[in-house]
Amino acid sequence: MRHASIPYLVTTGESVLFATENAHPAQKYRLLVAESGGEVIGAAHVSLAHESRDPGQGTVTPHVHPGHRGRGAGSLLLRAAEEHLAAGGATRVYAWVTDEPRERAFAEGHGYAPRRPARFLRLDLAGGPLPDPAGLKPLPAGFELRTAADLAADPRPLFEADAEVSADEPGDISAELDDYQDWLRQTWNHPCLDRDLTSVVVAPDGRIAAFTAAHSDRATRYVTGMTGTLREFRGQGFARLVKTDSLRRARAAGHTEAFTSNDAGNAPMLAVNRWFGYEICGTEVRHVRELPTARNEP
Repeated sequence: MRHASIPYLVTTGESVLFATENAHPAQKYRLLVAESGGEVIGAAHVSLAHESRDPGQGTVTPHVHPGHRGRGAGSLLLRAAEEHLAAGGATRVYAWVTDEPRERAFAEGHGYAPRRPARFLRLDLAGGPLPDPAGLKPLPAGFELRTAADLAADPRPLFEADAEVSADEPGDISAELDDYQDWLRQTWNHPCLDRDLTSVVVAPDGRIAAFTAAHSDRATRYVTGMTGTLREFRGQGFARLVKTDSLRRARAAGHTEAFTSNDAGNAPMLAVNRWFGYEICGTEVRHVRELPTARNEP
């Protein structure tokens, strides 16, 4: 169902189970499913934004199989999700909505107001050209290009880099990564994180100056989860270097499609991805709804 309704993401059976088994208790995570005749026709990931500095932020995005839309499954999933989030203390709910008239009308009809768009991009790894690393800006003396697999003994430097760049990432919900054990459980040990394809630039003092986190299905599909450079190292071409290295590794490993996503306002990363040859393959619009409180609930 997820492959059919969200073709630009990497999802495996293992990753679906992993999310349900490893969520932080403060997330109040639920995976809701809609069934018809014993067949799963829709699903919704529901959680509280426990890493946000602003309490009461919830997220849900119901997805329904294209062949089963218009039958009420999305409304049932959304209603159940809102009830669960409200019981967990949420006062505001964010949802991503495909930028299509029918999908946006569904969201707005359920009280959700549009906020900002995000772009999904695709790159043909099998037939498209990739940059030659020799043509990129060379690393400064003392810096090294490695992979996350080289950090297996101590991934904390990658956590620290992830925490800094996540705080700078554009978005409606702020993120403050301060729980290393939770990061190990949900990010480092995620079954789709491909450490051999996750490229990093290591500074002379051991810090991760830049990285691109790669998810894959270990078959044909590759997705960039996050690309970031620490503030003091920006402007040196590190983002292009780690993405080039990761994409070339991905193609060598047999992946034929590369996907990524960017907030529409993230002009620097959109420019980098256009330079690589990524093309827009989908657009989603962030929507928000204020949940009614007990006092003003009809």
